[in-house]
Amino acid sequence: MLPAVVKLAWRATSSLSTSKCTHEATLCLRLTGSSFYDSYTDFALEGWGQSFHFCRYSRGREPMSYAIARHEHYIAYKLGLEEGMTVLDVGCGVGGPAKEIAAFVGCKVVALNLNEYQLMHGRKLAQKEGVGEDVNLPFPDNTFDAIYAIEATVHAPSLEAVYAEIARVLKPGGRFAVSEWVMTDVFDESVPAHTAIRNGIERGNGIASLRTAAVAQAAFEKSFNVHLIEDLALRKDPLPWWYVCSGDTQFAKTWGDWGRVFRMTAAGRVMLDVVVRGLEFTTVARKGSARMVRELVKGGDCIGEGGRKGVFTPMFLMIGEKADGKLHA
Repeated sequence: MLPAVVKLAWRATSSLSTSKCTHEATLCLRLTGSSFYDSYTDFALEGWGQSFHFCRYSRGREPMSYAIARHEHYIAYKLGLEEGMTVLDVGCGVGGPAKEIAAFVGCKVVALNLNEYQLMHGRKLAQKEGVGEDVNLPFPDNTFDAIYAIEATVHAPSLEAVYAEIARVLKPGGRFAVSEWVMTDVFDESVPAHTAIRNGIERGNGIASLRTAAVAQAAFEKSFNVHLIEDLALRKDPLPWWYVCSGDTQFAKTWGDWGRVFRMTAAGRVMLDVVVRGLEFTTVARKGSARMVRELVKGGDCIGEGGRKGVFTPMFLMIGEKADGKLHA
């Protein structure tokens, strides 16, 4: 059994504006796609596990869960997490990365999310594993030793504002790591194929606006002294990070991998649509699930194409130190 080191923080509404959050001295991540994620969560838990993010496959063909855990360990390592630290996970999903990092490092992770439906699932899963307790907001200034966000702040209406709030609750000299969804330097807004990829990713994933890497970096540098900036998608791995969106069965190893890849094939899409329609008709799945899944599949196509063309990355890693602290390697 894992040590009881994961705490869940939540706020009952996801409609607070950034300015109001700042006024209340509350760390705010406004999920513009909150209702979208209510439906998405059920399907993600079945097909993706408890960690809703992409990862590298540096060892090639292996179970997805292994690669995802290694990705989370890498972020914890580069962030410099140590045993006994109090760490904040911004946009925690159902708490998969928080539990993995807490167990890996031996630190206490406070997992923050503004989506009540995901937190409900997170609480149930944490209770089954003997971890988890609720905490109250707001967080005072200089609360956390370190903070990370894995593919979550893309939903914030302003990266500058959310990064500034993160810096506020980070202790002086503390580090923040973010794995950001961005359009890369290869992206050219004048190329219709590139803008179609961006629009498809936004629509299929409930995102208001995907920023470029340059915009995200500029926002990050306003609140943090940069320690590391790297697009992990550029690593020459034997298996591409976007393989789950490809529909190419050559990448599958385990039965779970086959399921994830097959559903993106032509036959898999038809079967998935029929199954979800049936679940929706019998009220097992919530109304609108079939339409949501179709949008996810289209968004997955655009993610895969964006990965192939190198115009999109979900793992633009930025690590920095609170600007009023001294940067140390």
